[in-house]
Amino acid sequence: CTGLLRSDEREVPSNDDFYGYDAINLKMYLPYFSGIWLGVEWDDPQRGKHDGTYEGTQYFKCRHPRGGSFIRPNKANFGVDFLTAVKDRYGLNDQGVQHGTENTLVLGKKTVEFVGMDSVAEQQSQLNRLVDVSVHGCAVSHAGQKEEIGRTCPNIRHINLSKNLISSWETVTAIASQVQNLETLNLSENKMKFPSTSTSESSVFSKLRILALNQTQITWTEVLLCAPGWPALEELYLTSNNITVLERPDNVLQTLKLLDLSDNQLLDGNQLHLIAHLPRLEQLILRNTGISSIHFPDAEFGCKTKMFPSLKRLTINDNKISQWSSINELDKLSSLQSLQCHNNPFMDTEKNPETLRQLIIAKISQLEVLNKSEILPAERKGAELDYRKIFGNDWLAAGGNWNPEKNKPSEEFLAAHPRYPSLCLKYGAPEEGELKGRQPLTLKNQLLTLTIKCPEKPEQKPVEKKLPESMTIQRVKGLLYRLLKIPGSELKLSYESSKVIELDNDLKPLQFYSIENGDCVLVRW
Repeated sequence: CTGLLRSDEREVPSNDDFYGYDAINLKMYLPYFSGIWLGVEWDDPQRGKHDGTYEGTQYFKCRHPRGGSFIRPNKANFGVDFLTAVKDRYGLNDQGVQHGTENTLVLGKKTVEFVGMDSVAEQQSQLNRLVDVSVHGCAVSHAGQKEEIGRTCPNIRHINLSKNLISSWETVTAIASQVQNLETLNLSENKMKFPSTSTSESSVFSKLRILALNQTQITWTEVLLCAPGWPALEELYLTSNNITVLERPDNVLQTLKLLDLSDNQLLDGNQLHLIAHLPRLEQLILRNTGISSIHFPDAEFGCKTKMFPSLKRLTINDNKISQWSSINELDKLSSLQSLQCHNNPFMDTEKNPETLRQLIIAKISQLEVLNKSEILPAERKGAELDYRKIFGNDWLAAGGNWNPEKNKPSEEFLAAHPRYPSLCLKYGAPEEGELKGRQPLTLKNQLLTLTIKCPEKPEQKPVEKKLPESMTIQRVKGLLYRLLKIPGSELKLSYESSKVIELDNDLKPLQFYSIENGDCVLVRW
């Protein structure tokens, strides 16, 4: 509130110029004051003075105890029609724009010089050429004269109507019905009333592919009531709407590929089961939704769930997931390729960020991108080998055995490490030497004694060398070029463990591949 109106020594909160996206609750007369007042609930409660109560009488209700004000009608901006906003926004309103010289445009008292003004002016002066229209924050409140938008701007496909004064879905429909090829619509930050009964399928939104309804106070029930009118919708953004409960979308949203529910505090992770059968959903964004666990009860360990059959990209940043079991569950998703999971409590269980990343990679078999960073084949191999080694002693203690007939790890172990059996099948069970406890990291203990062999050159005698475990594969190759006097050829290195492991990343150290003392490095060229 930026000012006070005074009368009879009483103060009534007001503002010098009310323009915004706040709710005007009612028009009223106040005791002791002449004329009409408007009751306003501010989006920013710091602008208000009270909860809609004056002299003990509650004239309107506010969500915040000090979010309301009374203002005079002449202080309020009730908005403009869509086409007026478009003309003003793009400098195409005859009253506000005058053409000066060939390379200048006069806007009010300001003269702006343009490069290539002739072609730009020619293009912008033709409203019927507009395809992408943004009237963000232009106080649009209604559609204007019937069919005028369609006649004036017949080629619009994408509209940004965010942060305006649109108060109902009917107004949106009145605008969209005049845009025959509408594909993208952003209605974020408009406090709207949505239909309370199901809308019938019509041609108004028949080509709409992308819809943003962030900060519109829409509920999931209202989404489903409107959804029959969006038969081709592919992307739906619903952030910051206080959505807590979901419902199964029966026969609607079946074309949806992306759903963003960020900044809605969902009741629990089980709410996700209600949207888990959207057949084409490829990307689900759940940033800051308050979920603490993820579980797919229809699938056992090592099996794939029928839920989210097409989901490729999942974002669960800034949530309350504290147990690694939720990460294990993500391996049940048959199509998951990309995961973002920053700022969850489970990540605090491991201080080393590289080890944390390796654990996640090893637990989710098909993952290709983690926290926006690509997972290369060499990184996956190293992560899985390390995982197999790190938890090898736990595997033995839980009933694991090198003899397949005696290998019966407990249910508890399999619940904590559901991928461990498949990693043993892929790389072989960890050898006894791999599972010995590491000695203190003195320089002596960081040296690996390795035997160098050239299997395709039998005349070349094996050589024993002590190498630091931190030595990169690239430096090892440089040493071998000099040691074996090999001409300029491309070396291919591997080492013998339970299987032959390729040392195929020049930038990784020996320890990345879990090489142990006494291992044999094979050199080919």
